[in-house]
Amino acid sequence: MAATQIHLVRHGEVYNPEGILYGRLPGYHLSELGKKMAAAAAAGLSGHPIVGLYASPLLRAQESAKPWADAFGLEIVTDERLIEPFNKFEGGSFEFGPAVLGKPRVWPWIVNPFKPSWGEPYVSVAARMLAAMDDAWNSADGGEVVMVSHQMPIVMVQRTLAGQKLFHDPRKRRCRLSSITTVEKRGDRFVEVGYRDPAADLLARSIDLGAV
Repeated sequence: MAATQIHLVRHGEVYNPEGILYGRLPGYHLSELGKKMAAAAAAGLSGHPIVGLYASPLLRAQESAKPWADAFGLEIVTDERLIEPFNKFEGGSFEFGPAVLGKPRVWPWIVNPFKPSWGEPYVSVAARMLAAMDDAWNSADGGEVVMVSHQMPIVMVQRTLAGQKLFHDPRKRRCRLSSITTVEKRGDRFVEVGYRDPAADLLARSIDLGAV
C-alpha cells in the first residue's frame, strides 16, 4: 500500500522583528502567533488518518511540525530535501522586486531571474521536493502524510503540478503561513486536490517577511 494524500504544510509566523531575509540562517523560531498558527494547521486536519510526519531541518519547520506530532502521536522525520533554498540575499532586510535594481552590489546576482541566479535553481528545488514526496508516498502503509516545509519549495510543487513556468513573482505566491496544499498521486504523477488556510483568522495579525 501507499499513502492516500500528502499535505504540504508551510510553517507559521517567524519571530523576525528586524525583517531579515532569513533563508537558511539558523535560530529563526516561531513567534507566539506562529505557534498558534501551527496548532491551527494541525487542528485543521483533526480526524484525518495522518500516519507520517516529515519536516525541514530548519527550526521554524521543526517547531511547526510539533503540534502535528502531539496531535497524531507521530515522530518527526527530518528530511533535508524539504529545506528552504539557499540564496545570496540571506541576512539582508530588503524585499525582492524593482527595488533591488537600486542596489548595484546585487546586480551580478540577478543576471538570470528565470533560473534564479541568486540561489538554488527552481528546477532543483522542484526535483528534490517531488523526490521527497515520492519516497514519503511509497513509505506509507495507507493513510495521509504531512510534510512541513517552506513557501518557495511548496510553490515549486504547486507550479510544477499545474504545468506552470517555475519563474514567478514571489509577491504573488499562493502559500500563506500555515497553509496546507494537498496532493494525491494518480497513476505515476501527483496532482493538487486542495488548498486551505486553517490559520486564516490569525493571518491579519501576522507579518510574513523573510521568505525567499
